[in-house]
This record gives sequence, structure tokens and C-alpha cells, in this order.
Amino acid sequence: MHKRSLKFAAIALALSLSGCGLFPEKIDETKDWSASKLYSEARDELSSGNFEKAVQYFEKLESRYPFGTYAQQAQMEVAYAYYRQGDQAQALAAVERFIKLHPNHPNVDYMYYLRGLINFNDKVSFLDFLSKQDPSERDPKAARDAFDSFKQLAERFPDSIYTKDALARMKYLVNAMAQYEVHVADYYYRRGAYLAAANRAQIAVNEYRDAPAIEEALFVMVRSYDALGLPELRDDAERVMRKNFPNSVFFKGGPDRSGPWWKIW
Repeated sequence: MHKRSLKFAAIALALSLSGCGLFPEKIDETKDWSASKLYSEARDELSSGNFEKAVQYFEKLESRYPFGTYAQQAQMEVAYAYYRQGDQAQALAAVERFIKLHPNHPNVDYMYYLRGLINFNDKVSFLDFLSKQDPSERDPKAARDAFDSFKQLAERFPDSIYTKDALARMKYLVNAMAQYEVHVADYYYRRGAYLAAANRAQIAVNEYRDAPAIEEALFVMVRSYDALGLPELRDDAERVMRKNFPNSVFFKGGPDRSGPWWKIW
């Protein structure tokens, strides 16, 4: 009982001392900063790579001066800071919030572009085919989201300074997503799941008609239909392939080789 009383007394003494200023609360250095000062310091932290500190300053700026022009700029800068910090969820949330609050802002095109970049650089790469994970379990959702964001930018702001780069990234994403489908189709084929392989290759052909990966997708369809004993579908796929890719490397077997060309591979 005596020890417990001493313990309580020590706690009470510590609390009283803190009230006397021996253990003062942490002083907020930004307490008296103006909006311009907060913004300037936040930008400096951002430029120096101190993204966490930059976010803190930008959020304080918006909280203290919510109706000024600096507040709207801070909202944009916070999204970018989270993006650079690698916090995808917070970055996307900040972007969505800005677009919702300021749909007619003169720089809202940048936020659509940034939303695309955030998804485009998603750390869980859907093209990481060299890992041990079953590729059929991967979903290129981030790529689709990025494509949709870039597409919205291009459609709503065709004259934006960001649209040219967005269009280039869209082209890359289409090729990447098509290649993903073909890779999964080939994965199924190599494991004897011929119907699944043909269906997945068909998705690539239907959804990404202009992607280079379509050549291989048709090749997978020819082999899969042949393995399934469906000669009409196989021949249809071959006709489409020869029409669109007459010099395809997949035709290396040729008519003078023993056996059908698709079985030589």
C-alpha cells in the first residue's frame, strides 16, 4: 500500500509540475504565420523532398485560411505531396476531393492528369510477370483507372498542356493491358486450360484491336481451338491472323514443314 501511495504521489507531482511549465507543451512554430508564409514554407519543404512536413504545412494552411486563394492551391499541392510520398490512397482522396469541390477551377485539368499519374505509377505492378504469383490472379485495375483518368482529361480538356502526355500514356496502357491478357491466355494454354486460353485471348482481340499484342492473341486462339478440336473456329482465327499479320513470325512453320504451322511452335 505504501508503494502504491508513493506512485500516485509521483504522478500527481508530475502533473502539477507540467502545469507549472516545467514540461511545457510543444510550441507550434507556425502559430503566427500568414497564409503566404505557410505556403512558402510548405513549397520549400516539398522542393526539398520533405513531403510529410509539406503536407502538414499545406493542411494547416487550408485549415486556418479556408477561403483564400492559397487554400485551393494547398489542396492541389497536398495531393501532389502525397503522390510523391508514395501514399496512393491519400493522394487519390485529395484529388477526388479537389475535383468535387472545384470542378470549374482553371487548373482542374492538372488534377485529372495527376489522378492518372497516381494510378499509372501504382507500386503493385500488373506487369510483374516474373514474380512467382499466378499471373491469372493479377488484375490490372490500376492501369484501367489510369487510362480512364487520362481519357477524361483528353475528352474534357483537349487543349490542356497535359493532354499530349496523357495520350501517349494511354497508348502505352492499351498495349500493356492487351499484353497482360495475352500473357494470361498463354498461361492457361500451357497448363492445358484451352477454353480459358481461347476466351482470354478473345478478350484481348475484342477490347484492344490496335494493340501489337493482338498478333500473339490470335496465335493463342488458333492453338487453343485446335487443341479443343474446333477446326472451324481455329480456321477463322487463322484467316483473321493471316489477313492482319501476313508476315507474322508465328507462321515460321510454313506449308513445306511437317505438320501444321501452329503445332511446330
